[in-house]
Amino acid sequence: MYRVIIFLFIITLFSCNSSGEKATSKTTKTETEVQANLRYGIDLNAYELRENKINRGDTFGKILEKNGIDYPQVYNILQAIKGKVNVRKLTIGKAYSLFYSKDSITTPEYFVYHPGVSGYSVIHLRDSLYGEEIVKPSRLVELEASGVIESSLYETMQKSGINENLTYYLSDVYAWTVDFFRLQKGDRFKVIYTEKFVDDSISVGIERIKAAYFEHNGKPLYAFEFISDPEKGIVDYFDNEANSLRRAFLQGPLKFNRVSSRYNLRRRIAYYGNRIRPHKGTDFAASEGTPILATANGTVVKASYTKGNGNYVTLKHNGTYSTQYLHMKKRKVKVGQFVEQGDVIGWVGMTGNTSGPHVCYRFWKNGKQVDPFKQKLPDAKPISSDLKSKFAEHIIPYKTKLDCIPFETPTLDEIAVNNDKPNNAKDPS
Repeated sequence: MYRVIIFLFIITLFSCNSSGEKATSKTTKTETEVQANLRYGIDLNAYELRENKINRGDTFGKILEKNGIDYPQVYNILQAIKGKVNVRKLTIGKAYSLFYSKDSITTPEYFVYHPGVSGYSVIHLRDSLYGEEIVKPSRLVELEASGVIESSLYETMQKSGINENLTYYLSDVYAWTVDFFRLQKGDRFKVIYTEKFVDDSISVGIERIKAAYFEHNGKPLYAFEFISDPEKGIVDYFDNEANSLRRAFLQGPLKFNRVSSRYNLRRRIAYYGNRIRPHKGTDFAASEGTPILATANGTVVKASYTKGNGNYVTLKHNGTYSTQYLHMKKRKVKVGQFVEQGDVIGWVGMTGNTSGPHVCYRFWKNGKQVDPFKQKLPDAKPISSDLKSKFAEHIIPYKTKLDCIPFETPTLDEIAVNNDKPNNAKDPS
C-alpha cells in the first residue's frame, strides 16, 4: 500500500512539472527591434515631428487647413485615400502626428493617426498622394492566473498584477452559477486564458478563457470552454461532469461574450448631471458586424427601428420569457419567423442612441424587465451523448494544468524550502 501511495505521488508530481513554466500577465517578452531613426515607418532624420491630440470639433480637413494645406488640396487628398483610410471619425483625445520635411517646414508631408497600440493610419499629403492602414502583427499567448479573494475579485486581480479585464471574463463564465456581488473572503480561483499582444509586450486585450476553477463558499466548480454545437459554432462552458454552467438561455447573444455594462437600476451618468438613469439591459461589447445570436428558441414578434433602439428585434420564447436585441447594424429576421437558439438574427452595429458598437440585451419575465443573470432559469441541455467522449478527452490537459496551478505565488522562503525537498516536490494546491 505504501508503495502505491509513493507511485501516485510521483505521477502527480511529474504531471504538474510537465505542464511547463507558469505564464503570467508579467511574462517577459522579446522586444521588437526597430531602426532608431524610424517612427511609423518614416525617417526622423529627414523630418521634423509634431505631435498633438484630437480636440472637440477637429476634423481631418480642419487639421490640415490649420497647418497650411488649403481646401482644394484637402479634397484631392481625400479622393486619393478614399476606400483605403477612413478619417471621417476622429476620436477626441486620441493622438496624431504631423511630419514636416526639414527642407520645407511650411506644410506637413505626412499625417499619421494613431488612436491605439494595435495600429495606425499613414497619409502622404504631397506629390504622390496615398494612404494606408497599418495593423501591427499580434501574438496570442496562453497565460495562467490564480488568487484568493480578500475583498473583491477585481481588487484581487489588481494586487496580483493580473489584467483586471479578466474579472469581467471570469464573471461571465460563472454568471449563472456564482453571485459575484456576494463573494466570501477566502473564495479562490485559477484560470487559463489567452491574451493578445503587439510589439511582444503591449496587451491589446484578453481573447477568452479556456478553462477555470472557482471555489465559492467551499464549493469547487470547474469550467471548460467547448464547442457544444459544431454546426452553429456555439461555444459554451461546462463543468468536469459535462454539465452546462448556463441555463436554458445562452449566457449572452454573442458567440464570445464580453459584458461592458450590466443591468443597473441605480446607474448614475455624469453626462446627465450624475442623475440616476436606470439601465434595464445588459450591454455586450463587440466589433461592428459581429453576428447576434438568439439566446433561446422563440418567435420574432418585433423587427423594427426606433430613434433610441436603432435596429432591434424582440423574441417571445414562451408565455413567461421574452428577449430584445438593440442597436443592430442590420436585422436578419422578420416578424412571425421562428428561430432556434444560436441562430443569427442580426449584426452588431451603432444604430440608435449609442456611443460605440455593442448589443443591448433585454430580458423579460412575466412581462417585467429583469436582470437575466439573477433569474432562476431551467437548466440548459447537457452536451449531446455523441460529443461527451470528445469533451472528456478535451478537458484532460486543461484539468491537469488547473490542478497544478498554486493559488498564491510562493515567497522566496517557500521556494527555498521546496527546493530542498526530494525531487523538487511542491504542493500543487
